[in-house]
Amino acid sequence: MAGLDQAQIAQYRAEGVVHPVRVMDAAAAWTLRQRVEELEAAQKNGAGGHDLAQFFRVNGQLVIPLLVEIARSPAILDAAESLLGPNLLVWSVELFIKEPGDGTIVSWHQDLTYWGMGETDEEVTAWLALSDVSVEAGCMRFIPGSHMGGIVAHEDTFSDSNLLSRGQEIGGVDESKAVPGPLRPGEMSLHHGRCFHASAPNRSDDRRIGCAIRYVTPDVRQGLARDYAMLVRGQDAMQGWINVAGPRGLFDPRDLALYDEVLAAQSATLAAGAEGSVAMYQTGAKP
Repeated sequence: MAGLDQAQIAQYRAEGVVHPVRVMDAAAAWTLRQRVEELEAAQKNGAGGHDLAQFFRVNGQLVIPLLVEIARSPAILDAAESLLGPNLLVWSVELFIKEPGDGTIVSWHQDLTYWGMGETDEEVTAWLALSDVSVEAGCMRFIPGSHMGGIVAHEDTFSDSNLLSRGQEIGGVDESKAVPGPLRPGEMSLHHGRCFHASAPNRSDDRRIGCAIRYVTPDVRQGLARDYAMLVRGQDAMQGWINVAGPRGLFDPRDLALYDEVLAAQSATLAAGAEGSVAMYQTGAKP
Protein backbone atom coordinates (compact mmCIF):
# COMPACT_ATOMS: atom_id res chain seq x y z
CA MET A 1 0.00 0.00 0.00
CA ALA A 2 1.31 3.44 -0.93
CA GLY A 3 -1.24 5.73 0.70
CA LEU A 4 -0.50 8.89 2.63
CA ASP A 5 2.80 9.60 4.35
CA GLN A 6 3.01 10.31 8.07
CA ALA A 7 3.08 14.08 7.57
CA GLN A 8 -0.12 13.96 5.50
CA ILE A 9 -1.84 11.76 8.06
CA ALA A 10 -0.81 14.11 10.85
CA GLN A 11 -2.11 17.09 8.89
CA TYR A 12 -5.46 15.39 8.36
CA ARG A 13 -5.77 14.54 12.06
CA ALA A 14 -4.95 18.11 13.10
CA GLU A 15 -6.78 20.09 10.40
CA GLY A 16 -9.50 17.75 9.12
CA VAL A 17 -8.27 18.12 5.56
CA VAL A 18 -5.21 17.31 3.46
CA HIS A 19 -4.49 18.47 -0.10
CA PRO A 20 -3.27 18.12 -2.75
CA VAL A 21 -2.76 14.36 -2.99
CA ARG A 22 -1.68 13.12 -6.42
CA VAL A 23 -3.48 9.85 -7.27
CA MET A 24 -3.20 9.76 -11.07
CA ASP A 25 -1.49 11.67 -13.81
CA ALA A 26 -3.18 14.46 -15.75
CA ALA A 27 -3.69 12.25 -18.81
CA ALA A 28 -5.65 9.67 -16.81
CA ALA A 29 -7.80 12.43 -15.28
CA TRP A 30 -8.42 13.85 -18.76
CA THR A 31 -9.55 10.43 -19.96
CA LEU A 32 -12.02 10.18 -17.08
CA ARG A 33 -13.31 13.66 -17.88
CA GLN A 34 -13.84 12.65 -21.51
CA ARG A 35 -15.77 9.58 -20.41
CA VAL A 36 -17.98 11.71 -18.16
CA GLU A 37 -18.68 14.12 -21.00
CA GLU A 38 -19.35 11.28 -23.44
CA LEU A 39 -21.87 9.92 -20.95
CA GLU A 40 -23.51 13.35 -20.75
CA ALA A 41 -23.86 13.48 -24.53
CA ALA A 42 -25.16 9.91 -24.91
CA GLN A 43 -27.47 9.81 -21.88
CA LYS A 44 -28.69 13.40 -21.66
CA ASN A 45 -32.28 12.25 -21.07
CA GLY A 46 -31.35 10.17 -18.05
CA ALA A 47 -33.10 6.89 -17.25
CA GLY A 48 -35.76 5.36 -15.04
CA GLY A 49 -37.62 8.65 -14.66
CA HIS A 50 -34.56 10.50 -13.32
CA ASP A 51 -32.49 13.08 -15.15
CA LEU A 52 -28.76 12.56 -15.56
CA ALA A 53 -27.94 15.36 -13.11
CA GLN A 54 -29.61 13.40 -10.33
CA PHE A 55 -27.52 10.30 -11.03
CA PHE A 56 -24.41 12.47 -11.08
CA ARG A 57 -25.26 14.04 -7.72
CA VAL A 58 -26.93 11.17 -5.85
CA ASN A 59 -25.75 7.55 -5.65
CA GLY A 60 -24.61 7.29 -9.25
CA GLN A 61 -22.40 4.38 -8.21
CA LEU A 62 -25.50 2.18 -8.15
CA VAL A 63 -26.21 2.57 -11.87
CA ILE A 64 -23.08 4.02 -13.55
CA PRO A 65 -20.08 1.64 -13.75
CA LEU A 66 -17.65 4.52 -14.41
CA LEU A 67 -18.26 5.97 -10.94
CA VAL A 68 -17.54 2.62 -9.29
CA GLU A 69 -14.36 2.36 -11.33
CA ILE A 70 -13.21 5.72 -9.96
CA ALA A 71 -14.14 4.77 -6.38
CA ARG A 72 -12.13 1.55 -6.71
CA SER A 73 -8.98 3.30 -7.95
CA PRO A 74 -6.14 1.67 -5.97
CA ALA A 75 -4.32 4.94 -5.24
CA ILE A 76 -7.49 6.56 -3.88
CA LEU A 77 -8.31 3.48 -1.79
CA ASP A 78 -4.75 3.41 -0.42
CA ALA A 79 -5.09 7.00 0.75
CA ALA A 80 -8.48 6.35 2.34
CA GLU A 81 -7.09 3.24 4.04
CA SER A 82 -4.31 5.35 5.55
CA LEU A 83 -7.01 7.25 7.45
CA LEU A 84 -9.78 4.72 8.04
CA GLY A 85 -8.10 1.32 8.06
CA PRO A 86 -8.34 -1.75 5.82
CA ASN A 87 -12.12 -2.19 5.62
CA LEU A 88 -13.76 0.36 3.34
CA LEU A 89 -17.23 0.86 1.95
CA VAL A 90 -18.47 3.50 -0.47
CA TRP A 91 -21.59 5.30 0.72
CA SER A 92 -21.92 7.60 -2.30
CA VAL A 93 -20.09 8.82 -5.40
CA GLU A 94 -21.05 12.25 -6.73
CA LEU A 95 -19.98 14.54 -9.55
CA PHE A 96 -19.83 18.25 -8.73
CA ILE A 97 -19.86 20.22 -11.97
CA LYS A 98 -19.83 24.00 -12.21
CA GLU A 99 -20.21 25.53 -15.62
CA PRO A 100 -18.32 28.75 -16.38
CA GLY A 101 -20.41 31.68 -15.22
CA ASP A 102 -23.38 29.66 -13.97
CA GLY A 103 -23.15 31.28 -10.53
CA THR A 104 -23.56 28.09 -8.50
CA ILE A 105 -21.92 27.86 -5.10
CA VAL A 106 -21.58 25.52 -2.16
CA SER A 107 -22.18 27.34 1.13
CA TRP A 108 -20.25 26.75 4.35
CA HIS A 109 -21.37 23.41 5.72
CA GLN A 110 -20.40 20.10 7.29
CA ASP A 111 -21.06 16.97 5.27
CA LEU A 112 -22.33 14.91 8.19
CA THR A 113 -25.13 17.33 9.08
CA TYR A 114 -28.05 15.45 7.53
CA TRP A 115 -26.53 12.07 6.69
CA GLY A 116 -27.77 10.28 9.78
CA MET A 117 -24.27 9.07 10.75
CA GLY A 118 -23.93 11.16 13.88
CA GLU A 119 -20.53 12.48 15.01
CA THR A 120 -18.52 9.65 13.47
CA ASP A 121 -14.82 9.88 12.63
CA GLU A 122 -15.17 6.76 10.46
CA GLU A 123 -15.89 8.66 7.23
CA VAL A 124 -13.80 10.61 4.75
CA THR A 125 -14.54 12.33 1.46
CA ALA A 126 -12.03 11.97 -1.34
CA TRP A 127 -12.57 14.81 -3.84
CA LEU A 128 -10.84 14.11 -7.17
CA ALA A 129 -10.25 16.87 -9.74
CA LEU A 130 -11.01 15.89 -13.34
CA SER A 131 -10.39 19.44 -14.57
CA ASP A 132 -8.26 22.34 -13.39
CA VAL A 133 -9.91 23.24 -10.08
CA SER A 134 -8.25 26.56 -9.40
CA VAL A 135 -9.29 29.36 -7.05
CA GLU A 136 -10.74 31.13 -10.09
CA ALA A 137 -12.69 27.99 -11.00
CA GLY A 138 -14.29 27.86 -7.55
CA CYS A 139 -12.19 25.32 -5.67
CA MET A 140 -13.16 24.26 -2.17
CA ARG A 141 -12.14 26.32 0.84
CA PHE A 142 -11.72 24.82 4.29
CA ILE A 143 -11.56 25.99 7.90
CA PRO A 144 -8.67 23.91 9.30
CA GLY A 145 -9.39 22.36 12.68
CA SER A 146 -13.15 22.89 12.50
CA HIS A 147 -13.67 19.11 12.56
CA MET A 148 -12.51 19.04 16.19
CA GLY A 149 -15.89 20.29 17.39
CA GLY A 150 -19.29 18.73 16.93
CA ILE A 151 -21.92 19.18 14.26
CA VAL A 152 -23.09 22.79 14.45
CA ALA A 153 -26.41 24.40 13.56
CA HIS A 154 -27.13 24.92 9.86
CA GLU A 155 -29.77 27.17 8.33
CA ASP A 156 -31.77 25.79 5.40
CA THR A 157 -31.85 28.43 2.65
CA PHE A 158 -33.14 26.29 -0.24
CA SER A 159 -31.28 28.67 -2.56
CA ASP A 160 -31.43 27.77 -6.26
CA SER A 161 -27.79 28.75 -6.70
CA ASN A 162 -26.62 26.43 -3.91
CA LEU A 163 -25.62 22.90 -4.95
CA LEU A 164 -26.50 21.47 -1.54
CA SER A 165 -29.78 19.61 -1.10
CA ARG A 166 -31.25 22.03 1.45
CA GLY A 167 -29.03 25.00 0.66
CA GLN A 168 -27.80 24.43 4.20
CA GLU A 169 -25.38 27.01 5.56
CA ILE A 170 -23.36 27.65 8.70
CA GLY A 171 -23.67 31.27 9.77
CA GLY A 172 -20.90 33.47 11.10
CA VAL A 173 -17.92 31.61 9.61
CA ASP A 174 -14.70 33.63 9.93
CA GLU A 175 -13.63 33.87 6.28
CA SER A 176 -10.17 35.09 7.30
CA LYS A 177 -9.41 31.56 8.52
CA ALA A 178 -10.40 29.94 5.22
CA VAL A 179 -7.72 28.05 3.29
CA PRO A 180 -8.28 27.37 -0.43
CA GLY A 181 -7.67 23.89 -1.80
CA PRO A 182 -6.89 24.27 -5.51
CA LEU A 183 -6.31 21.01 -7.37
CA ARG A 184 -4.77 20.09 -10.69
CA PRO A 185 -6.30 17.28 -12.76
CA GLY A 186 -5.50 13.96 -11.07
CA GLU A 187 -5.05 15.49 -7.62
CA MET A 188 -7.52 15.09 -4.76
CA SER A 189 -8.27 16.43 -1.33
CA LEU A 190 -9.42 14.38 1.66
CA HIS A 191 -11.68 16.00 4.22
CA HIS A 192 -13.45 14.99 7.41
CA GLY A 193 -17.24 15.07 7.53
CA ARG A 194 -17.22 17.74 10.24
CA CYS A 195 -14.70 20.04 8.54
CA PHE A 196 -16.31 23.34 7.48
CA HIS A 197 -15.96 23.81 3.73
CA ALA A 198 -17.48 25.83 0.90
CA SER A 199 -16.80 26.85 -2.69
CA ALA A 200 -17.37 29.96 -4.79
CA PRO A 201 -18.72 30.30 -8.35
CA ASN A 202 -16.68 29.18 -11.34
CA ARG A 203 -15.19 32.34 -12.85
CA SER A 204 -12.83 30.50 -15.22
CA ASP A 205 -13.38 29.73 -18.91
CA ASP A 206 -13.64 25.97 -18.40
CA ARG A 207 -15.95 23.60 -16.60
CA ARG A 208 -15.03 22.71 -13.02
CA ILE A 209 -15.46 18.95 -12.65
CA GLY A 210 -14.83 17.03 -9.45
CA CYS A 211 -15.76 13.57 -8.25
CA ALA A 212 -16.54 13.17 -4.53
CA ILE A 213 -16.27 9.67 -3.08
CA ARG A 214 -17.67 9.14 0.42
CA TYR A 215 -15.84 6.29 2.17
CA VAL A 216 -17.05 4.81 5.45
CA THR A 217 -15.99 1.89 7.63
CA PRO A 218 -18.11 -1.02 8.84
CA ASP A 219 -18.08 0.56 12.31
CA VAL A 220 -20.32 3.46 11.29
CA ARG A 221 -23.82 3.13 12.67
CA GLN A 222 -26.71 4.96 11.10
CA GLY A 223 -28.59 6.89 13.77
CA LEU A 224 -31.97 6.87 12.03
CA ALA A 225 -32.00 3.70 9.96
CA ARG A 226 -29.75 1.17 8.30
CA ASP A 227 -28.25 2.55 5.12
CA TYR A 228 -26.74 1.14 1.95
CA ALA A 229 -23.05 0.96 1.04
CA MET A 230 -20.72 -0.89 -1.34
CA LEU A 231 -17.77 -2.87 0.03
CA VAL A 232 -14.65 -1.89 -1.95
CA ARG A 233 -11.81 -3.16 0.27
CA GLY A 234 -11.50 -5.66 3.12
CA GLN A 235 -14.60 -7.06 4.80
CA ASP A 236 -17.75 -5.93 6.59
CA ALA A 237 -17.77 -8.24 9.59
CA MET A 238 -20.00 -5.80 11.51
CA GLN A 239 -22.81 -6.06 8.94
CA GLY A 240 -24.20 -2.72 10.03
CA TRP A 241 -24.77 -1.71 6.41
CA ILE A 242 -26.99 -3.14 3.72
CA ASN A 243 -24.28 -4.21 1.29
CA VAL A 244 -24.85 -3.58 -2.41
CA ALA A 245 -22.84 -4.77 -5.40
CA GLY A 246 -21.71 -2.65 -8.31
CA PRO A 247 -24.05 -2.06 -11.26
CA ARG A 248 -24.61 -4.81 -13.81
CA GLY A 249 -24.20 -2.26 -16.58
CA LEU A 250 -25.20 1.29 -17.39
CA PHE A 251 -28.74 1.94 -16.14
CA ASP A 252 -29.69 -1.73 -15.90
CA PRO A 253 -33.41 -1.90 -14.97
CA ARG A 254 -32.69 -4.03 -11.89
CA ASP A 255 -30.13 -1.49 -10.69
CA LEU A 256 -32.57 1.36 -11.35
CA ALA A 257 -35.10 -0.40 -9.10
CA LEU A 258 -32.48 -0.62 -6.35
CA TYR A 259 -31.61 3.04 -6.93
CA ASP A 260 -35.23 4.03 -6.24
CA GLU A 261 -35.26 1.90 -3.08
CA VAL A 262 -32.09 3.53 -1.76
CA LEU A 263 -33.32 6.99 -2.79
CA ALA A 264 -36.54 6.58 -0.82
CA ALA A 265 -34.70 5.44 2.30
CA GLN A 266 -32.06 8.16 2.20
CA SER A 267 -34.55 10.91 1.34
CA ALA A 268 -36.36 10.32 4.62
CA THR A 269 -33.11 10.79 6.54
CA LEU A 270 -32.08 13.87 4.59
CA ALA A 271 -35.45 15.57 5.04
CA ALA A 272 -35.71 14.94 8.78
CA GLY A 273 -36.57 18.18 10.58
CA ALA A 274 -36.77 20.31 7.43
CA GLU A 275 -39.45 22.98 7.21
CA GLY A 276 -39.48 22.92 3.40
CA SER A 277 -39.50 20.31 0.67
CA VAL A 278 -36.10 18.63 0.30
CA ALA A 279 -34.79 17.22 -2.94
CA MET A 280 -31.81 14.88 -2.94
CA TYR A 281 -29.96 17.36 -5.15
CA GLN A 282 -30.48 20.92 -6.33
CA THR A 283 -31.71 21.46 -9.87
CA GLY A 284 -29.02 24.10 -10.24
CA ALA A 285 -26.47 21.29 -10.35
CA LYS A 286 -26.75 20.66 -14.05
CA PRO A 287 -24.22 18.46 -15.85
